[in-house]
Formats: sequence, C-alpha cells, structure tokens
Amino acid sequence: METNPIPILTIQTTPFDDQRPGTNGLRKKTAVFESKKNYLQNYIQSLLSSIDLRDRQGCTMVVGSDGRYFSRAATEVIVQMAAANGIGRLVIGHNGILSTPAVSCIIRKIKAIGGIILTASHNPGGPGGDFGIKFNVANGGPSPDTVMERIHQVSRTLEEYAICPDLHIDLSRLGRHDFDLENKFKPFRVEIVDSVEIYLNMLRGIFDFGAIKSLLTGPKQLKIRIDAMNGVMGPYVRRILCDELGAPANSAVNCVPLEDFGGQHPNPNPAFAASLVDSMKGGEFGFGAAFDADGDRYMIMGENGFFVSPSDSLAVMAANLSCIPYFSQRGIRGFARSMPTSTAIDRVAKAMKVALYETPTGWRFFGNLMDSGRCSFCGEESFGTGSDHIRDKDGLWSVLVWLSIMAVRKQGVEEIVRDHWAKMGRNYFCRFDYEGVDGKAAYYLMRDLEAVITDKAFTTQKFSVGNNIYSVEKADNFEYIDPVDGSVSRKQGLRIMFTDSSRIIFRLSGSGAGTGATVRIYAETCAYEPESGINVLS
Repeated sequence: METNPIPILTIQTTPFDDQRPGTNGLRKKTAVFESKKNYLQNYIQSLLSSIDLRDRQGCTMVVGSDGRYFSRAATEVIVQMAAANGIGRLVIGHNGILSTPAVSCIIRKIKAIGGIILTASHNPGGPGGDFGIKFNVANGGPSPDTVMERIHQVSRTLEEYAICPDLHIDLSRLGRHDFDLENKFKPFRVEIVDSVEIYLNMLRGIFDFGAIKSLLTGPKQLKIRIDAMNGVMGPYVRRILCDELGAPANSAVNCVPLEDFGGQHPNPNPAFAASLVDSMKGGEFGFGAAFDADGDRYMIMGENGFFVSPSDSLAVMAANLSCIPYFSQRGIRGFARSMPTSTAIDRVAKAMKVALYETPTGWRFFGNLMDSGRCSFCGEESFGTGSDHIRDKDGLWSVLVWLSIMAVRKQGVEEIVRDHWAKMGRNYFCRFDYEGVDGKAAYYLMRDLEAVITDKAFTTQKFSVGNNIYSVEKADNFEYIDPVDGSVSRKQGLRIMFTDSSRIIFRLSGSGAGTGATVRIYAETCAYEPESGINVLS
C-alpha cells in the first residue's frame, strides 16, 4: 500500500473530430496516438465517461493488449485514468498481454463491467504500423452501436480529463497491488493475472482434452504446425497445445509476441502466413493453423497445403458440433452468420433443422442472439468463428474444434471437407478489398450503385459469365431488425441476389486504420462449375 495518497489531476484539453469508433473500436496509425497531444487520453476519457457514473464507481474492468508497439505506454495511461475516474479494480494480463477471447472470458468470469483491448487486429504493428482501442461490454462482447455512439458524442465536446500521473504499475509482477488515492475512500486495486490460466480452465470444460491429446501424442500421432505470427497467441499456443495437450514444442512457431510482429502483417491468410503454407505443402504436417495479432481470427490448413476457406470452415464446424462435449450436452439452439459470409452454413442449418440468423458485419450483433438463447454458434467470412462460450470470436477455440472433429471422425482435414461438399454441396466464395479509397468517392459510388440496383428495371436483368446466365431475383441495401430488442440497422451492404442463390455484395468497411475508405466486394456462386468436376447445385 502506498504511504502517501496519490493526487488526482484534472487536465484541460480540446476535442478531436475523428474519434468515432468503427466496427472494431478506434483504429488509427500508431503515430496519431503517440504524437498527437492528449489524443489517447481524450479517447480513454470519452470511453470511461460513456459509462454511467453510478455504474463506474468502484466497478471492475479488464485490460489487455496484443503486445503491439505503444501498448505498454497506453496501458499505463489507462491505469492512471481508470483510477482517477472512479474505477475500483483493474484486472490486467501478465506483461499487459491478453488475447481478445481471453478478455471476453475474464469479463464474464469475474462479472466485470467491461474490458479495454489494445489491438488493431490483423493490421501491422510497430511505430509505422497501426494501433487500436476496443471496448468490450459486460457480456464480454464488442460494444453495441449505442455505446459507440455515446463514446463518440462525449469525444466531440470533451474539455478535460482526469488522471493520476504519479501512479505506476509493474506489469511483470503477478498479484494484487493496492494504491491510496486522494479523495477516495477505498484503495484502487490492480491485479496482474496469468494471461492464459482463466481461459484455459474454460476450454477444459468445453472439450475432451483427453481425445485431443491422444490425437496429438498417440501411436498415429497427428503432426501439427501452428503459427502464432509473433502476436498474442504465442503464450496460449505453448501452454495449451504443447504443455497441456502434448504437441511437441517444435510444432509451434513464431510464438514470441513482438511489438512489430517481426515486421509482418499478423494476418492469418495464405498471403501473409506464407511460411505456414510452404511448411504444409511439404506433406510433413497433417494439420496447420495460424492466428492474427489478438487471437480472435484463425486459418486452417490440411496436409499438402489444403486450404480451408473461412466460410467452409464455418459450415464444416457447424455440421460436426456433436463432436464437442459442450454442444452434445447443451444442444444447439441456432446458427448465425454475417450477411456477406457464404450461405454454406445455411444448408447445414436447414439439414439440422436449426434456426439461421443473418446479421450485419460486427460481432456485437451475435451477442444479442446469444444472450437471448437464440444462437449457439456463429461466424464471419473474415476468418472469425465462435460460440456462446464467450461473446467474441475465438481463434484457438476454433482450432480445438477442428482437432476434436478429427479425433472423433479419424479423418484428415481434406477428407472431412470433401465429405462435407459431397453431402451439402459446395459454395464458391471470394472477396476483393479496395483500400485507401477517397471517402467521398466511396460514398458516391455506393449511393449511385444503390440507385442502379434498386431500380425496378434491374430485377429483370440477366448477366452472362462464360457459359452461365445469372438472372437477378432481388437487389437491396441490407437492413437488419434485431429479433431481441427490435433495433434497426440500415444500409449494411448492397446485395444483388440471383435466382440460383448466387450473390454479389458491396460493402463499406469500418475496420481500417489509415486514411480513406475500404470498399469490399463479395461474390458467391452455388451453381455447377464445369471445370471443377463437382456438381454443387443446392
């Protein structure tokens, strides 16, 4: 306990006009947070002030980061400002490290009011990279639109922030640390906790660890290759897959979290996880996976470099959830996918007679469905999958689902996927990203395109691609009415749907960190493709 009370200061500031959080919180170039005076402090104050004072006083919050550059400095500011703003207790990962799913897990476990996650997901790190701040609410999931709008409104008129600049915490010291503050009756408490343990205990209650361990260590040992991409997942992979489940230590690579992720994009796709792809192509390994910086996204590969697309992974996992004790015991209440995600899971839902919900992009929409008991399993086309065990996407959980399926079915990745295609049909799906588009140009593009596709004459259009003719059945700007609270989310993406269930989707993304807008175009076909030799008609 500190012998002298630590002073609380009120610092005058001026608002910034660019602190509206997007789909995944506030993301900017690291230099913006590091170099603009009070930029970080303004946003943290706006976040804290968005919480009703009666709820904030004495409450518990969780703080974690993916270890990227500027995280330690930002964590110290958050600790100092949380103390000055009446937060009673902060729970922080060892050395500031906590994966996004671990933060969600801890929030729910200790009934915290929410958690701050310092990450820009799969965006590059380092002084020239990106930095981001996410706020997960009391259910463990990302902030809903109402919370993000409150944060933005506060940021627009902010004139001062509160801070305890003399309060310092050693993030490497596990345990409880109490501090006396001026004008505060109770001490302010910081708990530095093991980054993995609480999350690991949750996983033990979901999976049959014995079956997975037998798969990885038995006489027919499955050789795996796991790439943590120098992000937050290194300690989790080492502790859970290697120490707990018996995979050899050399199964895991790039497991030291680095501030710049080794100069690479921590993005688990075939382009940025090229070293994993090369390793898998050699045929030595039967299963491969990679994770993004904060551990909520993943990529799956099979022997000889067989790549599993995110949408196929979602559908295959949904069809095999009975392989996991958590679902075989609790049952399955429903599936959900983001609107741009392939409709492959829709076929699974229909075959299993399970409800299927189509939501806008953003994990917060899944949270409402899960909290109401409507949804057990969900995912997005951007390498994110999860279930109602937490309220965020979960990369390592997804890998353990795949290993569980392989252990029960005694099949390899490619065989499982091809069996799925044979039974359910195959959806061909791709996404094109156009980044750094001028904001006004992107706005007018979407506006003019909407005018074209919503014209009555457009629904009579037919388009020829090769030997195929695609007839428009419906076109609109996707609108979602939440079945739980009745809230309406409009203009969530332009959809062109064809009579054979093929689709083209145009969407402005809110997850960028740089200047300009990101336009994403998605294309999906469920029709017969002659060159594939596979009939994929529904």
